[in-house]
Amino acid sequence: MTTFGIFGVMMSPVELPVLWYLVTISRTNIVNEQPRIIYITAGAGGMYCGSCIRDNSLAAGLGELGWDVTLLPLYTPIRVDEENHSIDQVFFGGLNVYLQQKIPLFRHLPAALDRWLNNPKLIQRVASRAVNVRPSELGKMTLSMVRGEHGYQSKEVRRLVDWLKRYAKPDLICLSNLLVGGCIPALKRELGIPVLVTLQGDDVFLDELEEPWREQVLTEMKVLAAQADGFITFSSFYQEVMAELLEIRKEKFELTPLGIDVNEFRPVLEARRARESSQVIGFFARLSPEKGLHHLVDAFIALARQMPEARLKIGGWLAPKDRNFYEEQVEKICRAELADRFERVEAPDGEAKIEFFKKIDVFCVPAQFVEPKGLYLLEAMACGLPVVAPSQGALSEMVNSSQGGLLFEHGNSRSLTERLLELLNDPRLCQSIGESGRSWAEKEGDKKAMAQATAEVFQRRLACS
Repeated sequence: MTTFGIFGVMMSPVELPVLWYLVTISRTNIVNEQPRIIYITAGAGGMYCGSCIRDNSLAAGLGELGWDVTLLPLYTPIRVDEENHSIDQVFFGGLNVYLQQKIPLFRHLPAALDRWLNNPKLIQRVASRAVNVRPSELGKMTLSMVRGEHGYQSKEVRRLVDWLKRYAKPDLICLSNLLVGGCIPALKRELGIPVLVTLQGDDVFLDELEEPWREQVLTEMKVLAAQADGFITFSSFYQEVMAELLEIRKEKFELTPLGIDVNEFRPVLEARRARESSQVIGFFARLSPEKGLHHLVDAFIALARQMPEARLKIGGWLAPKDRNFYEEQVEKICRAELADRFERVEAPDGEAKIEFFKKIDVFCVPAQFVEPKGLYLLEAMACGLPVVAPSQGALSEMVNSSQGGLLFEHGNSRSLTERLLELLNDPRLCQSIGESGRSWAEKEGDKKAMAQATAEVFQRRLACS
C-alpha cells in the first residue's frame, strides 16, 4: 500500500482522512467551546433528497452560529444543490449493508475490506445505477436495520459507535429519522449522551413496506422511540401523527421551523416581478404517484381546454420503479394533443434549478400522502411563486400561516383544477399571493431561523443531561 510521510510519520491513505478530521476538530475547539454535535443523515443514492438538503442547510446554519457540527452520512454520500457540508466518509455503506443482508460471509469481513466497500466513491458509482429492490426485500432489510446490534448489520453499529467514541467524542447526537435508529441503544449505552431524532417522513417509508414487515418494523421503532431523548418535527400536525403512531409522549417533541437559504432564490423573485405572463404551471418533486403528478396532469388537461396559452413544466427525480407511471402521464398529455405545451427538465440543481423556477408562474405538487415537511413548497414561496397545495399535512399549515397560496380539497381533481384556474386567470392575485409567501419565507423559513430554533433545542437537551 502507498504511504505518505507527514512530520516524519508514515501514514496510509486510509489514515489520512482521520488525521485531517482530528486536526480540524482540534483547531475548531481551540476557538469554539460550543458542545460537539454529530448530525447523522441518510443519503439517498443519486437522488436529490429533501431531507438531505434540509439537514445540510441546518448544518451550515448551525456552523454560522458558531456551533461545532459534523454532518455524517449513512448509506450513501448525500446529494445536495448547494455546498456539501458532510464529511467524506459513509457509515452503514449501502453496498456493504446489502451484502451483509444477503450473504453471511460479509458479516465477518476484516476491517480493510469493510473500508473498501464503504468507500464513498465506490458507493456513489453503484448507487448511480439505481438498482430496484423488491418491497419484500426492502422489508427484510429495514427490519434488520432497526434491530441494530441484533440485526445482520451489527458490525456496522459497532464501527459507528467505535468511531464516535475514538474520534468524534460528541456531546449530543441527532438522527435524521428513526428508521436509522437501530444504533440508539448502543449510542446511549456506550456514549451516555442525549440522542435526538428528527421525524421527517418515517411513516411514508413505513407505509410502503409489505406485511408482515411493516408491523414488525413498527414494533421495533416503538422500542427505539422509547429510548430516544427527544424528537424534532416541523409541523404540529405531523407531531400528532407520529406521537400516535410511535406511542411517544408529547412532551418529548420539539417544534422547529423548516428552513432554506432564502437569498438563493432572489434571482427568481426579481425575474418574477418583471414577468407579465401567468400561464405556466410548475411541478418540482419526485415524478411519482406519491407526489400526485397524475392529478396535476389531469387538472392540466382539463384547464387547457379553457386556457389555450396554459403550459405545464415539470422537473424532478424519476426513479426506475416509476418510469412506467411517468410514461403513462406523458401518453395522456399526448392523447389530449398537448405535447407542445408540456416540458420536462431532468432533476436540475444549482443554477439550472433557479432557471426552472424563473420560467413558471404557479407552483403545484398535489402530494397524495400526508407530507411531513414540504421543502419544495418553501422553495417556491422563496421565489415569490403562488402555490396550490392539498388541504392536509404540513402543506396546509404552511399555506395557512404564510397566505402564500391556495388550498384545494385533497383527492378532489375538480377542486385542484378550479384553484389553478383562479390563479392563472388573475395575474394580480398571483403577484399578491406570491409576495406574501416570499415575505413569510424570509421571516419564518430561512435557514437562520431553523438553525437558531434547533440550537435552542440542543441547548435545552444538553442542560438536562
